[in-house]
Amino acid sequence: MSGRSGGAGSGLTWSVLREVKCAELEQAADGWGRAGNRADAARDRIEGQLLPGLRDTQRGEAPDAAVRGLRRLGTNFQYIYTECGLLRTTLNSLAHEIKAQQRVLQGALDDAAALKFTVHADGSVTYPAAGEGLLDGKPPAGGTASGVPNPGMVPPSGLVAPNPNAGKAQDIADRVAQAVRSAADADWRYTRILRSLKAHEGLGVPVATWTDAAADAAAVRDAARGYLRDAIPLDASPAERKAWWGGLTDEQREEYLAVYPDRIGNLDGIPALVRDAANRDNLQLLMGKLEGRDDDDSATKLAALREIDRQLRAGPRVGEPPMYLLGIGDQGNGRAIVSYGNPDTARNVAAYVPGLNTSLDKEFAEGDLKRARDLSIVANRHGAPAAAITWLGYDAPQSPDGLQSLAVAVGGRAAEGGKAFHEFMGGIETSNDHEDPHLTAIGHSYGSRTVGSAAQHLGGIPGVDEIVFVGSPGVGVESADDLGVGRDHVFVGAAANDVVTKLPSKSESVLGMAGVGFGGPATAYALGDLADRRDDDVWFGRDPASEAFGARRFEVGDGPSPIERGKLNADAHSEYFDPEIDRASVENMALITAGHADRIKREEPR
Repeated sequence: MSGRSGGAGSGLTWSVLREVKCAELEQAADGWGRAGNRADAARDRIEGQLLPGLRDTQRGEAPDAAVRGLRRLGTNFQYIYTECGLLRTTLNSLAHEIKAQQRVLQGALDDAAALKFTVHADGSVTYPAAGEGLLDGKPPAGGTASGVPNPGMVPPSGLVAPNPNAGKAQDIADRVAQAVRSAADADWRYTRILRSLKAHEGLGVPVATWTDAAADAAAVRDAARGYLRDAIPLDASPAERKAWWGGLTDEQREEYLAVYPDRIGNLDGIPALVRDAANRDNLQLLMGKLEGRDDDDSATKLAALREIDRQLRAGPRVGEPPMYLLGIGDQGNGRAIVSYGNPDTARNVAAYVPGLNTSLDKEFAEGDLKRARDLSIVANRHGAPAAAITWLGYDAPQSPDGLQSLAVAVGGRAAEGGKAFHEFMGGIETSNDHEDPHLTAIGHSYGSRTVGSAAQHLGGIPGVDEIVFVGSPGVGVESADDLGVGRDHVFVGAAANDVVTKLPSKSESVLGMAGVGFGGPATAYALGDLADRRDDDVWFGRDPASEAFGARRFEVGDGPSPIERGKLNADAHSEYFDPEIDRASVENMALITAGHADRIKREEPR
């Protein structure tokens, strides 16, 4: 059809539309799909077999050069897979729209034949005399009706034609015109997309090519809205989404992965391997998208995405669990969900929620991801396979003021994040292969408030057996009994020198929190006051480490002194996950994750 049409000025006729062989478009789409699958298989072989073999067995300049070459080749195959998938969906979506208009057209032609009307080449419809004249009783003469592509745009004339065939003929002519116009518009839209789906010359796939691919994907997604996107069960439960995915054909799954990796990769309830594959592809498109911008936010997120991409391509070192990308996005402060170990096959799964000032930046990609990796490594030493997840699925509060900002933070972000985390854990429970997996939710800093909010949803956090809080300024409830797992399954770690765990309640007035700020004499006054206070309230409710709260407090390191050279030092707040600095904390969280909470080292509550 391409070349025959151009929107409103198209030369497309109903007879041409009727004869379009959509099966040929679908066959071409299948051919591109096969080509894309071959490219994907080649990429899997490079990244899953050849690269690990070289990295693990060879050292030297030549093997290093070979690794670089293979990585570049793997990227090329990934690009081929992406573009072939876009071509496949473009052709299938075009066929889908054309077939829909062919059905409209055929219905109109069938009605015309049944009424013995004549449909002319230009789409006009001639009808015979019929009815009874108002004056002489003779049947009013026949005539010809010309179609209007958009009947709703034509105001009524106020006249009623006496020939009953006139209205029927007009309806038929309108449907013919509408089918032709809609098909012409579809042809024009998809022709533009197909012309844009072309690679740069040469064997390399530069950044600019991925930027173009991101734009291509956006165009295809928009065009294929009715063909694919509207069927994605965005408002369904994780179990319903799992069933939806399981009911698709292989061909349908391939198209969704190629065109909507952003939707499928972030859809709770979809298998982890599928989410990982989708998000790895979406990661390339996101980097291409952000490469075309020059603002600070895009640069910050791009640095994080590049680091995540580097880690994914490097693969696990000996003794480390494989890395799965369960979510990625640039909305808000950025999104990234990374699992170390497959959460679908692991008997034990822990999900860690970070807190204040966490965003998709390089520090997150290096530091927060390492926390989950280290936890997974240690947990795997204690029995059944364990997976540990870093979950940045919400916008944590952001402020350069750090602790002072946390002191005045409210629970809005936690409520939004709690809802998203609740749904995510529902997806983890649903997609796990075990009948009753052992799930642990871990909240650090403001992330503990987010986990607490998730637990307030009806039924608690889906599937979660244990809840762990470290460095918590409160979790939004007054008792461990309010978290849905029973107080014996709520654990808390609070370093002696972590001032965040000692933030005063909102009703207290502390000079250091009231605008003077941290860093001067007021700081020493405030910390001294905090150290001496005897109440068990912190900023977001009762202190989780207090006896009154009722959680099981486990041993962690004290952390460095909160005052160094007259200035506040908050390092104690960030060391809970570092096995080299606070081995006790990591070991205890790993034991809880592995289902051996009875073996943790306990500490007396405050």
